Amino acid sequence: MPLLTRITGPRDLDRLSLEELDQLAEEIRTFLVEAVSKTGGHLGPNLGVVELTIAMHRVFHSPKDKVLWDTGHQSYVHKLLTGRQDFSRLKMKGGLSGYPAQSESEHDVIENSHASTVLGWADGIAKANQLKKRDSHVVAVIGDGALTGGMAWEALNNIAEAKDRPLVIVVNDNERSYAPTIGGLANHLATLRTTDGYERFLARTKELLDRTPVVGKPLYETLHGAKKGLKDFIAPQGMFEDLGLKYVGPIDGHDIEALESALSRAKRFGGPVIVHCLTEKGRGYQPALQDEADRFHGIGPIHPDTGLPVKAAGADWTSVFGEEMVKLGEEREDVVAITAAMLQPVGLDKFAKRFPERVYDVGIAEQHGAVSAAGLAHGGMHPVFAVYATFLNRAFDQVLMDVALHKCGVTFVLDRAGVTGTDGASHNGMWDMSILQVVPGLRLAAPRDADQVRAQLREAVQVDDAPTVVRFSKGAVGPAVPAVGHVGGMDVLREPGTDRPDVLLVSVGALAPMCLEIAGLLDRQGISTTVVDPRWVKPVDEAMAPLAERHRVVVTVEDNSRVGGVGSAIAQALRDAGVDVPLRDFGIPPRFLDHASRAEVLAEIGLTAPDIARQVTGLVARLDGRFDRTAAEVDAAVDSVEPARD
Repeated sequence: MPLLTRITGPRDLDRLSLEELDQLAEEIRTFLVEAVSKTGGHLGPNLGVVELTIAMHRVFHSPKDKVLWDTGHQSYVHKLLTGRQDFSRLKMKGGLSGYPAQSESEHDVIENSHASTVLGWADGIAKANQLKKRDSHVVAVIGDGALTGGMAWEALNNIAEAKDRPLVIVVNDNERSYAPTIGGLANHLATLRTTDGYERFLARTKELLDRTPVVGKPLYETLHGAKKGLKDFIAPQGMFEDLGLKYVGPIDGHDIEALESALSRAKRFGGPVIVHCLTEKGRGYQPALQDEADRFHGIGPIHPDTGLPVKAAGADWTSVFGEEMVKLGEEREDVVAITAAMLQPVGLDKFAKRFPERVYDVGIAEQHGAVSAAGLAHGGMHPVFAVYATFLNRAFDQVLMDVALHKCGVTFVLDRAGVTGTDGASHNGMWDMSILQVVPGLRLAAPRDADQVRAQLREAVQVDDAPTVVRFSKGAVGPAVPAVGHVGGMDVLREPGTDRPDVLLVSVGALAPMCLEIAGLLDRQGISTTVVDPRWVKPVDEAMAPLAERHRVVVTVEDNSRVGGVGSAIAQALRDAGVDVPLRDFGIPPRFLDHASRAEVLAEIGLTAPDIARQVTGLVARLDGRFDRTAAEVDAAVDSVEPARD
């Protein structure tokens, strides 16, 4: 009987011998490769933390002791050891989340998968434990990549203040976040990896001097009293101890016995301790180890034996942007690229290969990246900062006060905008078009297809006196959606065929095909519709108000929060112009969305062509004074059209 099937909770680990624990580690790796290869998910990071997770759950008693993960994509082993072994629907609707989830288990705490937050959480929980006089511990697992984030160091500064507040910080050092970790901290950790630790040296010294009569013990105490100087000479971990943090390590992160010993010492210490563990991302799975890009950080379904994708991926939004960036770099020497530890995921790897001196990886530090971009722009360059849409939230103040206020020509490219689906609430890029509406002078583009990504990126980098934003979706990019005309700076995607059409349908970004489907459904109801793509959704095009005035109803459809989004901005623009036309805005409701496929999430929130067509038909019917048969008419029209596919 496999050992893994006997683990229903962390305390089941207590009965296993070291040999059995090693066997369990191998079973877990086999399970992860077989399970995640079917569903996709974060494989490499979890293969690297198997022994570390086992050791933590042996030494600490979750859920009384809080085990916190930063970021939660490395929590699959934690899920297995806390009784969640059905990975058949990982990251799918109704299945396990790809991150810790409070709804799944009492052992999970932090659901937010944005990096560098765990130490702040740990600091707060440890303070609460102290005030409530709880006899429990807090263990915060943070990767060397996440440790490059400024929030982590703000938290360390506060954690070190309380010498008697128990808190164990486990640094999972695999030299990578998505890709190899860079920066001064990375260099420091690299030095620690390649140098014998002070604790080992001191233990050997004590053993030798204990055998020396008379002078041995006094000499050892003298050496111990001078430990700061010794540490700087033997292993430069003084950076942590200068903050007042006890340092243990480096520890072999795949040696369960050594890990348990180090964690037990840290647990007994009674104050803040850093346990520095060296792990190997992708350990035990050769295809991952051979993947130099990101060691299978995140994968789709693959053949488990070869690591090759089950099906070839088509062109996606990210690759279209990446290829156009290379062309821009060849044409303009002032174009530089910035990434926050995500060179490959945001499509800048080809640009980096072609122009290595013009790429800056700032680590997981979006705030610094935005301010640095302002400085680059001031110095005569045009920086393109590519980042996931959800992560730009973290740099809002810098976009506002450093880039926009100073009229710096910086282009922000937001990948994974809108509903992303399977990664859950914290990865949906559903806030950018709302929060950026308040930034004076900022211009925001939402391309509808690959051609528009290329065109609008080029338009964005032409602006040198204000921030520009280009946002696009996750995944495959569909066929081109051609314009049939132009009004001001807007593209007309469908003309109504009448001088007094009923509906002006404003299509934002990647939802253009769906909006054309909506127009087709409305046409079956005898409702004439104009479909326009504003292209640049901020500021609202001056031609929008007079165009809206020629219609009976304005409908906006966006892959962004309805609160403060494009629909709200257009409504305000119409009011300012004195255009009194009913407006109905469709978008994402102001709530956190559970993980599921993009199509399932859109269906759940009613952001589909049939759902929208029904509501618009009802609105037009009310304007006509018709209230009967509307639902039946719409249902008949909808049923006659094949549903759109994701």
